[in-house]
Amino acid sequence: MKRLALILFICATTTMVSAQDYLGIQFGYAQPTTRLNSPTAKSTLTPTSYNGFKIGLIYDATIIKGFGVSLGLNYTFAANATDWMKKVTNQPAEYPKVRSKGQYHQLEIPIDWQYKFEIAKRTWIILYTGPTLQCGLSLNEKWYLNTGKENGITWTDTENLYSVDQMNDYALKRINVTWGLGVGFQYDRYFLRGGYDWGLINPYKATQFNVVVGEGYPRTRGRFDQWQIKIGMYLWQSK
Repeated sequence: MKRLALILFICATTTMVSAQDYLGIQFGYAQPTTRLNSPTAKSTLTPTSYNGFKIGLIYDATIIKGFGVSLGLNYTFAANATDWMKKVTNQPAEYPKVRSKGQYHQLEIPIDWQYKFEIAKRTWIILYTGPTLQCGLSLNEKWYLNTGKENGITWTDTENLYSVDQMNDYALKRINVTWGLGVGFQYDRYFLRGGYDWGLINPYKATQFNVVVGEGYPRTRGRFDQWQIKIGMYLWQSK
């Protein structure tokens, strides 16, 4: 967190001496993905992807010709539905049906260093990289279980993975930090940007697996990644 604070300070300082500023809005597609290391094979990551959108503000500051920083404030919503029995190979026909539906809400502050090079009049290619501070608002998972006609048992449960305690194997921390890499295209006031963010910290709160493979088994690590593509326009430009 101290390193992140230093990055924020550097960005704030550089924007104060910027040659030109832009303020705009952006909207686009987002695919956040939780990657949980398998408890029995540390090299294996089991992904769960959510599909949705993000909307927010973007502030660009050009420091010297071509080079600058880009700050943002985004809201992301995404959802998914998973049939967990389809992930089990060679399952008997009498296996219960287990499904889940998730809804994910998050605020993000991306901080990117970028370079724009002009390829034609009022037309630029953009290369950017930098960290993003993420704050999870909620990640609600609703679980469904149906044991079939013979047993006739059905069960549902809803939990917010940010609010459950660390004895839950999938409990998540609200704060996450990623590092992104992306490319964009800008014509006049309009732009298109796309990239991928890699999780830098372990987002899981649990100190051990309790349900998956038994109590006391050391928990392996995971991360929170994200694909995204955005379109937008600058509404204001400094003189």
